[in-house]
Amino acid sequence: MDAQQVAPGVHRIHSHEVVNWYLVEHEGRLAMIDAGLPPDWETFERVVRSLGRTPADLSAVVITHAHIDHTGIAERARVDAGATVYLPDGDRELAAHQLRSSKSSRSPVRYLGKPATRSLYMKMLRSGALRSQPIRAFQTYADGDTLGAVPGSPVAVGTPGHTDGHTALHFPDRDVLFVGDALVTRNPYTDETGPRLVSLVATADADQALASLDRIAATGAGTLLPGHGDPWTGGAQEAASLARAAGPS
Repeated sequence: MDAQQVAPGVHRIHSHEVVNWYLVEHEGRLAMIDAGLPPDWETFERVVRSLGRTPADLSAVVITHAHIDHTGIAERARVDAGATVYLPDGDRELAAHQLRSSKSSRSPVRYLGKPATRSLYMKMLRSGALRSQPIRAFQTYADGDTLGAVPGSPVAVGTPGHTDGHTALHFPDRDVLFVGDALVTRNPYTDETGPRLVSLVATADADQALASLDRIAATGAGTLLPGHGDPWTGGAQEAASLARAAGPS
């Protein structure tokens, strides 16, 4: 099964056992939240057909942050489906130079002894993530913006730390918050589960990431949809509390 419905009109796609991306249905149109890995276009086509729709129904791709495992098919969606790509204003430099501009609070060498880290890197290499197409045209958005042209009109919630511009997306009418990698329920570098921050190897600023947990909690969302791990239905406040207690890794 390519997709799992995780909220009304919200479908989760788990790409290559690495990362989640999502499709949101609203009034005959689709929004993609994050864009997975480069081979995911065929999966996207299968999923939209299973929903009784076509790629042309995709009107927006909203990126929570510009790491390579979240931008995979964004450019193809822009070119082939005519979708508008939305990128956090603070991640423009990262989007332009994804490998060179990616920041890390701790050296990757310290994680290579972990089987989960080695497995993650191998899956990323096999997926062709390093050959991801750059996004050549996009609109930017910032904390507090309501993206009225995006199906479902999400509200942007600034959650920097994982990247400089990382932004979560709140759909209040569905009680859903797409948290990207500001909070995950499975850390891909350690295989630890439960609400937590991503390891420092992939975090630009750990202090900012911890502070952003307060922004997540303040939404009061009942369901959190992360970039890594299963949906969390225990509420934003509890998730933020558990992530803060777990601390950086």
